[in-house]
Formats: sequence, structure tokens, C-alpha cells
Amino acid sequence: MKSEIRTTILCVIVCFLGMTHFSYAQGIRGKVNTVEGEPLAYASVYIRNLEDGVPTNENGLYEFRLKPGFYDVIVQYLGYKSVLETVEVREEWVELDFSLESQVYNLSEIEVRAGAEDPALTIMRKAISKAKYHRLQLQQYAMTVYLKGTGQLTDAPFFMKKTLEKEGLKLNEAYTSESVSRVTFTLPNKVEEKVISIRTNGDNQGTSPAPYIQTSFYQDQINEIVSPLSRYAFNYYKFKYEGSFFDQNVMVSKIKVTPRSRGERVFEGYVYIIEDLWAIHSLDLKTSLLGFQIGAKQQYAPVADNVWMPLTHTYTFGGKIFGFEGEFKYLASTREYEVTLNPDLVAVPEIIDEKVQELPQDLKKFDKSISALEQLATEEPKTRKEYRKLINEYEKEAIKEKQIEDKQGVVSERHYSVDSLAKKRGLDYWDSIRPVPLTLKEIEGYKRDDSLAVVETAKMSEVDSVAKKARSKFKPLDFMNGSRYNFGKGVSVGFRQNWTKMSFNTVEGWKVGLGMYYRKYSEVKLADSVNRVRKSFNIEPELRYGFSSDRFYGKVDFRWSHTQPESGQTWGLEGGRFIYQFNTEDPIQEQINAAYSVLVRRNYMKLYEQDFIRGYWAHRINYGFTYRVSFSLAERRELFNTSNYSLYKRPEREYTSNRPENVEAGPEAFLNHQIAKLNTALEWRPRLTYSIRDGRKSPNYERSPLITFLYQKAFPELTTSENASKFDFLEIGLKHDFRFGVSGKLDFNVTAGTFLNNDQVYFQDFKHFGGNRTLFSNFGPASNFRLMDYYKYSTNSSYISGIAHYQFRKFLLTQLPMLRFSGLRENIFINYLKTENSPHYTEIGYSLDNLFRIFRLELGVAFENGKYLRSGPLFGIATFINVSFED
Repeated sequence: MKSEIRTTILCVIVCFLGMTHFSYAQGIRGKVNTVEGEPLAYASVYIRNLEDGVPTNENGLYEFRLKPGFYDVIVQYLGYKSVLETVEVREEWVELDFSLESQVYNLSEIEVRAGAEDPALTIMRKAISKAKYHRLQLQQYAMTVYLKGTGQLTDAPFFMKKTLEKEGLKLNEAYTSESVSRVTFTLPNKVEEKVISIRTNGDNQGTSPAPYIQTSFYQDQINEIVSPLSRYAFNYYKFKYEGSFFDQNVMVSKIKVTPRSRGERVFEGYVYIIEDLWAIHSLDLKTSLLGFQIGAKQQYAPVADNVWMPLTHTYTFGGKIFGFEGEFKYLASTREYEVTLNPDLVAVPEIIDEKVQELPQDLKKFDKSISALEQLATEEPKTRKEYRKLINEYEKEAIKEKQIEDKQGVVSERHYSVDSLAKKRGLDYWDSIRPVPLTLKEIEGYKRDDSLAVVETAKMSEVDSVAKKARSKFKPLDFMNGSRYNFGKGVSVGFRQNWTKMSFNTVEGWKVGLGMYYRKYSEVKLADSVNRVRKSFNIEPELRYGFSSDRFYGKVDFRWSHTQPESGQTWGLEGGRFIYQFNTEDPIQEQINAAYSVLVRRNYMKLYEQDFIRGYWAHRINYGFTYRVSFSLAERRELFNTSNYSLYKRPEREYTSNRPENVEAGPEAFLNHQIAKLNTALEWRPRLTYSIRDGRKSPNYERSPLITFLYQKAFPELTTSENASKFDFLEIGLKHDFRFGVSGKLDFNVTAGTFLNNDQVYFQDFKHFGGNRTLFSNFGPASNFRLMDYYKYSTNSSYISGIAHYQFRKFLLTQLPMLRFSGLRENIFINYLKTENSPHYTEIGYSLDNLFRIFRLELGVAFENGKYLRSGPLFGIATFINVSFED
């Protein structure tokens, strides 16, 4: 319990991080205060002649280990004048305190005229035009990253407080996590991380600073929050000039950042921009995400000529969810930079803001017929728009060249390793390497948890020994809860989780089910010692029994699979006598149907019986292309209701027949019959890109559309029945999503198909659509219809279906900042279906998403040929939560 909670609260903002490394026995240490004596937490103490620095801790204390010599020490803090002092370090520690005065901003050079443009606008336009340049100006850089995260629970539900205390998790006590890593970044997007040391409370030993690499404010978005230097920042922010000052021989402008509409996914605060270089000097911003408040501060320092990189990062996070309230602070200190400049971007042209500056007559424009690299080689002045076009084209050319070189479409690469001693470092090591002295509260927290860890280790040892003895023993509820028994050499048997196989329907009455499996598994490491070839053989029987129908059903699936790093094959043979929904997509879940039947006498699930045998083969050629082939022989039979049980006793409502109502199907569509059917399917993801993590290649499915092709054919000559199916069916589908700015997202799912011939199509082989007549909305935003009858529009003719869902950042209720800050989202959906023989069916709806950060409330209206059909509310899980009921 304690481990799970602690892991959750310390990892919520894991994307914000830091670093350090030294071992001298002397140096400088002291305190940084205001002139009034107030400590300045996380001020930057920077050694100019080393191009290295450390932050202060929460109490303003710092410590920098140095070898003997003279050093220029610069102390910086947002809103205060920087202080430069030269100090000599000998064989002992030098006590060096600093008092910083509030920064005085110069406005005398700014001419204020009625109707004149705020100087912040041209400053930010130029900074935005050079944002990508600052991301690309280093071919490679390496740094040591120290990360410290400190969190505490400040409140909890009253019924949980005693439980938390028993688990050793107390309110208002600090829980700390520290790590030191060496991180190397190489263009275009390769990150290598070596964890040197880790020290955490509890079991959270996975602290990693690598995500810090992805949080550059020169990007358009940081964790889906629009950066003030984003290319579309002016759509989301207003900027105001608040003065300038000199720092380390550069002119710095203070720019106030105000959202055009406050709420989630936008920042508010201040960003400081270096004149002429148009780079970030520092920033102090805040935002909210899913109802939680986040603060971010960064202090940059020069690490090479015209190159400023983050030196100190501090992030705060606080909020309340389900009665739990906490506050967390993360300090990231980056130092020991090693940089390699990008030779393509050595020339730095003057940037002209064409909106307010006069353009030279001989100014050259971006020429697509000339390579971007060649045009970047000149230092001729360029307008901000032309320069941005040029940098964008250069990035495209570089990425394309890299992808042609590796021929894999890889867009990012991550390598993570942990030093064998990372988790074994002692207190002396941490005291020598830590750049920020621990606070008294953090020291007490470490002492507390170190003593608890000894007790917990002893408990776990005892638990493990007991568990080991009991591992092979059968427990009474294993067959319902799910269990696995290993017999060595990759052989195991077990039970599926079978509680969900207990339910009620009007065909079987109360029913029970039992799923089991036998598995033989093996894997072999390839020469790269990362990827594996896996083989498995599975036998999966499933049984079910209906008490009212007094019918027993069973089937068994024999499946072989052979999986390689990118490709794979699965083939198998399945057969038996079993019961299925007419729609093979199972549009209504068993327990929901049981609840509706028993409580309100609505039996939406419609079932049929079949004896069958099916052979299948699926081949994933690569992540972007998969095909599936199956052939089945089956004898199908119609089933009828056998139970009238329900707690709903009003006589005006009766159960409907197990034969679905449909606008096309007559009684002949439900006759008992035989079928021999070929089913082929293709899945294609064009222009699929990949990421590499520790040598393992994985696809970025969200960036590529899913195109599907389906062809089915029934062969009557292969059966012995006069009532044999005979048809040819073809379908094509497209599923994808697009993001628009911040939080704007369109999900859509379009399918179209036709029966090339429909000489004899039984209802089981009609094209069915994902309907819903319950109060519960489907999990996927563009998966099924919301209010449509399950089988009314099923067809054996031509059809087209479209489902679209759009998420807004600001729409109706979210015009109110209070609701936007709570994390509430508003969505609209429009769904459409037309078959050859059905009316035009349309659904229009509106939803409130992320209610209480977990729920969704939808209101929908359905129409037939433009006339009102029905409406109603639906409840579901928030669309950003992915839920799967698969084993």
C-alpha cells in the first residue's frame, strides 16, 4: 500500500528533472539571502570560469566542492540583481554568503506613444522565430543531472488516515527521491542515459532524468502545454514588456506572459529573453494540468559562445484528488556540460521583424530550389518568417536524410543503463556528491525510512518464504480469481479470471463459465542481447452452462505463435459447440446485459448456437502491415428465450424475442444453416514511424492512420445443406486522430462496404454496427454509436458509416476559467449511418469529459431522416483513460 501510494505521488511530474558530480575536500559554501535576510530557495551559484554551477536548497544554503584556485562566482535569482564575486579557494572551506537586491528594470529607452505596439511583441516574435534554431544549434551535448524530488501528503480521507499510518505513510512528512545520471543528447532525437546513483524512500528506485530532455521551452508544447515560444503562441498568449536589465554582459528583457483564456494547458508568468541572441535567459511560469497546479522555474547560463542552457530547474506540484492532497517539489541541477556545436548553424543572421522594422532592399527570400543548408551558410539578415521557413526546411531535410540513412523511419532513440553500484552508494558518497544540502525535514525523512526499510525487508523475506512454499498449492478460489502454475521448462497451466463469466441472459438463464489454459513458452536472445525470438504453444478450453436452458457448451483453441522483433506469425485451430452474439464484436458486455435484464427487464443480448471448426493464420510482416486469413465450417442454429426471470414485475414490459428486429431481415434470415466461409483482412499503417528504447524498436501508432481491408466469401459447394450461405463481402475502413493546437483533438472512424453478391446471407453474416441502448457509453471516443439499436440497421447490402468526436479546450461551460482549471473538457460527437435499405441515421451529442478527473457525461440525440428518434444521457470513463477487459 505504502509503496504504491509513494510511487504514484513521486512520479506524477517525472517529466521535470536535474543533476551533479564532484569529490574535492574543499570549496565554497554559504547562504543566499535577500537584503532583508529572507533565504532564496534554488538560487543559482555559477562559477563563470568553469561554466558550472549548483543551486541553493529550500533554506538558501549551497555547497560547491572545488580544487584550490581563483574563481569568479555569479549568484542569480529571478527578480534580483546578479552578484559577481571573485574568491580564492585553498585547503579549507570558504564561507561565502550573498545578499541580493531586487532587480531594477530599465524602461527609459522605451518610447511610449498612443497606439504604439508593445515592445514585447517584436521581442517574442524574434524569439519564436529562433526557437527551433536554439534546439538544433548543438550537434551533441552531455551533462550530469542531479534530480531531487520531495513530496508530502498534507491531507487524506478520514477513513484512510489510520491505514496510511499503519503502512508508515504519515501526513506532512517528507518523502525524498534523489538520482545522479549522465545524459547525452545527439541530433535529431537520440538520448543516452547512464544512472550513476539512486537514493529513494521506499521502493521507488526508478528515478530517471531523461524526460527532462524533452521539456525544452523551445518546443511547441511541453507535456501538451503550449510553450510561450511555440509557433502558435500568439493564439494563446498576450505579452507585455516590463523592462530590461544587464546580466553577464547581455541585455535581458522581462516579458509578462498572460493567457488569452486562463485554464489548463497554458502558462502564466514571466519569461526573460536575451537581446539580439533571442534566447531564454530564465523563466518563472505556472499552469494547471488535470486540475493540479504546477509551477516551473528555470535559470539558464552560457555553456559556449552564444549558447545558453538550463542550469537550475525547480518545479512545484500540488492538488487534491479523491480526498488526497499533497505538495511536491522537484529540483533539477544540470552541470558539467560538454557541447558540440552543429556545424550547419554556425552562421547567426540578424533577425528582422517585418511588422515594425524597415526591410533592406536587397533582402533575399527563402528559395525552395536551393538547399536549406546552403542558404543557412550566409549571415545575411533575414525576416523572422523567412528564417523560420528556412529552419523548418533544414530540419525536414536533416530528418529525411537520417531516415534514409537508417532506412527504418526512426524518430527517437533512447538508451538507459544503470551502474551496478547505483543503488548501493553509501551516505558518505551522497554527502560528497550532492550539490544541494538536504533540509532538516529531508534528513529526518531519510532516517525514518532507512529504519523502516530494515523492518519491511525482514517482513518481505518472511512473506516470500511463505509464498514460496505455497506457490504450487491450489487455493479454493483459484479457478475463479485466476491462477497460474509453473512446471519448469516454460510449461504452465492455469485458470482465467472467471468471475465475469457468471451472468444472466434470457436464452440460458443464469449461466456460469470456466476458462483454462495450457502454455509452453520459450524465448531466445538474439546476437544484440536485447531483442528476442519467442515461441509458444497454447491450449485454451472454455466451458459454459446455462441453468434455464440446461445446455452445456464447450470449445477449445490450439494456438501456435512465433514472434520476432518486428514480425510475427500466429496460427491455430479452434472448434466445438458454443454460443455467440450475432455481432461478433460483442456490442453489449455480459454483466451490463445481466443487470438490465434482472433489474429493468431489458434483454439486449441476442444469441445463436453453432458447431464449428476454424483454422486461422495471422502474419505481421512488420509493424505497419498485417494480414489475417481464416477458414471456418459451421452449422448454426437459432436459439429461443428459456427464462423470464427479472426483478422488474410491471406487466406492461415483456422480454423481447431472441430474434433481433431488423429493417431488412425476414424469417428466412434466421433459419438453421451451414456455412463454409473464407475471411481475409489487411491492416496497413502508412508512413509509420518508430522509437527505439534500449535497442528495442516500437511503433508510434498514434502518428499513423489505420487503413483496413476486409473480404469474406461463403462457398455453398463445400457444405452438405440446402440452406448453405452464399455471398461475397468487401469492406474498407479508415481510423485516425488529429490534434489541433492545445487540447483540440479530432477522432474519426469511417467504414464503407458492400455485398458483391448476397444470394444467401443469414443474419449472422449481415454487416452489424456497434449500437448501444444502455446508459453506459463506450470507452473509445470514436468506437461505436451512442443511441442506436443493436441490430435494427444491420444489412446485407451497401453501407457507409462515420463516427467523429472532437475535444475542445474551451467551448461552452469551459469559457469559465474555474471549470478549465478543474480539468473539465467539452466534446461534441457526430455519427452517421446509411445502408441501402435503411433511413439516414444520425447522432449528435455533447459531453463533459474528465468530470472529477475520471468520468464522462454525454447527452445525445438520434434522428432518422432528420426526424427526432430518441435522446438520453450516457455515462462513461474519461476518454483519456484506456480500459481493456482482455485477459
